[in-house]
Amino acid sequence: MLNFRNIKIIVWKDLLEVKQNKSVIISLAMVPLIIMVILPLVFLILANQPGAAQSFNDPDLATFFANLPASMTAPMRGMNEIQLTLALLLGYMFAPMFLILPIMTSASIASESFAGERERKTLEALLYTPASDAELFLGKALAAFIPSILVSLLSFVLYTVVLNVGGFPLFGQIWFPFSPWYLLVFWISPGLAAFAVGLTVLISSKVQTFMGAYQTSSAMVVLVLGLVAGQAAGVLYLSNAVSFLIGFIVWLAAAILIFFAIQQFNRKSLLVQQAN
Repeated sequence: MLNFRNIKIIVWKDLLEVKQNKSVIISLAMVPLIIMVILPLVFLILANQPGAAQSFNDPDLATFFANLPASMTAPMRGMNEIQLTLALLLGYMFAPMFLILPIMTSASIASESFAGERERKTLEALLYTPASDAELFLGKALAAFIPSILVSLLSFVLYTVVLNVGGFPLFGQIWFPFSPWYLLVFWISPGLAAFAVGLTVLISSKVQTFMGAYQTSSAMVVLVLGLVAGQAAGVLYLSNAVSFLIGFIVWLAAAILIFFAIQQFNRKSLLVQQAN
């Protein structure tokens, strides 16, 4: 039987340490700022420049639009060239980039869970707490999962505001988000965060340094880049059905990984590593 009070104490302790770690806080702020604010603003500013209509007339995007499922093209019917290009780039092709946020956020925080504490020489005291191995693991995992979800939700809100406010002179209306984004934000993103947390906590309990854990777990970004490439190449479109299926697969993988990680986690082996 899990003692949720022990889990809550571990979560609270780790969140306080995250709050005091300036490097982690900066990374949590900078990555969403660049991806969800600065990059879309650059596109919107360029679209408002003279001659933008000619520059945004891309035959590849026209082909991409023609191959989209009808459910995805419906919100863009009647748009002019600039509006259509921005809607395709920022509304659909840019969507997988959002998934970088839960991965990077959870990897950054979870890497601190054991590898960071080992570097700070604070791991031994934690391992002697009355919490069970499962409680210790879940506490560490939740301490990374919760902030990653909050960062993702806040980033989505910022992205929505930027696109609708910055794009209002061009669109003349509130045009974003498109329906697949809701599955992206509330279904796939939490699943990826759970998977990344489980993987990173497991890795950070094995390696000696924070950077080693962070670099290994952040390799998951390759999966997101695969989605970006697949959608750009017309191999895979993040429609509602596809997004639901991807989310289901991610959640299933996360559940299996976390179950396996809990079974494998052993504080005695960490004490041996700490002694070595």
